[in-house]
Amino acid sequence: MKTNQPRRTKRHWLPPIVLSVLCAALTAAAAWYDLTYNGGKLVYPMNSYVFEPTDMPMLLALVLDVLCGVYLVYAVIRAVSDQKRRSMKTNRTRRLSPKFGLLGLLGFLGFAGFWSYGAFGDMTPFVFFAFYGFFGFFYEGKLSSTLMDERFRENAAKAELKAYRVGFAAIFLLLILAGQAGRFHAGLVALALTAGIALAVALTMFLSEYLLYRYDHDEAAEPEGEAG
Repeated sequence: MKTNQPRRTKRHWLPPIVLSVLCAALTAAAAWYDLTYNGGKLVYPMNSYVFEPTDMPMLLALVLDVLCGVYLVYAVIRAVSDQKRRSMKTNRTRRLSPKFGLLGLLGFLGFAGFWSYGAFGDMTPFVFFAFYGFFGFFYEGKLSSTLMDERFRENAAKAELKAYRVGFAAIFLLLILAGQAGRFHAGLVALALTAGIALAVALTMFLSEYLLYRYDHDEAAEPEGEAG
């Protein structure tokens, strides 16, 4: 049973990974086609739009990206719900490899927002800063399949409360900054709010896992210290 579990998990995540890579490749190919044979009509910003047959590859790629996004959201929600049911049944934390913490590297894509904002006035890439919170998967993986006894649940509640307080304080400071919009350019305020809220979300996600790991290990080390 234990030897089959990792294989089943890999097969479970294989379709979303393959689909994401396929969507990215087709979108890149469609963008290349649009830049090469359509003058970049759907790549560069435009004031008005008139349909032409040469727009079809890019439009189909956009539709595919939307469908891919919907499927990925469904896959994540389903995986999370399955993990919760399994945790409730076994009274243990979900099985997760610390290597998933590498997904936090996606947060660096947020720096592309400085380029897109300067070139097109688009702040969307700043949302990627929220992916820094995935570094918390490293600490969650360290606690993989841990028995959720009363002490563990108390530590989890304490860690979440502290993480939420820090995140709330960060967002409150951003609201104070937004209230000073009259002193700054509106675009800069919007940029700071978009990037700041994404970072606040990431900080909350990361702290909830890091603090739980620290609390759990600090209390586990105390009896050893007393015995010594």
